[in-house]
Amino acid sequence: MKDYQTITLEIDNDIATLRLNRPDKMNALNTLMRAEITDAVTYGGRHARVVVLTGNGKAFCSGQDLSDGGNATALDLERVLRDEYVPMLRAITDCPVPTISAVNGPAAGAGANLALSADVVIATERAYFLQAFTRIGLIPDAGGTYFLPRQMGTAKAMGAALFAEPISARQASDWGMIWEAVGDDAFAAHWQARAAHLAQGPTQAYGHIKAAIRGSWDNSMDAQLDLEAKLQGSCGQSRDFKEGVLAFLEKRPAQFEGR
Repeated sequence: MKDYQTITLEIDNDIATLRLNRPDKMNALNTLMRAEITDAVTYGGRHARVVVLTGNGKAFCSGQDLSDGGNATALDLERVLRDEYVPMLRAITDCPVPTISAVNGPAAGAGANLALSADVVIATERAYFLQAFTRIGLIPDAGGTYFLPRQMGTAKAMGAALFAEPISARQASDWGMIWEAVGDDAFAAHWQARAAHLAQGPTQAYGHIKAAIRGSWDNSMDAQLDLEAKLQGSCGQSRDFKEGVLAFLEKRPAQFEGR
């Protein structure tokens, strides 16, 4: 297993668990962490059947480390976003297996949008999401202006961006911003069970679901129906489809191999 300085990565039972590991900085993102997340997600997507992002300590991620590289106001933000954030976010959204953000605590700024980039977001009830950017004269970045309106609608996205007020995990769930909020005591066992479910599922079908849903924003209805037909044809050739049909006919749980 690879060694990292700002994160940890473990693969067990086809689950790759990536933990942000700067708890003394509330897991703030610096240049090295972004590179390591990109590398670890890419590695996990090749060697596991689900990738989970979570944090060590009390926070999920507090966003950009404003002390990284000295004077924050001298940062070339456009370069940092293009060269460091974009590869990280694309590694997550383009990952060939399902990705889960297990949000164990506050997720602020770029940290909130890192969480929202995953396919499924599960948060403990003590967590919150904060688009903190206008507090320092910036706009939401790290995909925030893309993810927010798609996940909870323009009205809520605009308010979250303009007012920079924390949104509780429960409110985020009610608004459709995340998949679910879970009681603090049950959180760890719950996201682990969710990850295990996906790790035992039809991995190829999951990858095609990701491609179809993410691609739908750019497609007309006819183009989307064509894409569905193409991807479903691919699923129909998989071993997992044959196993699923056989298991249905034999009235037993399917034993998917992920291929």
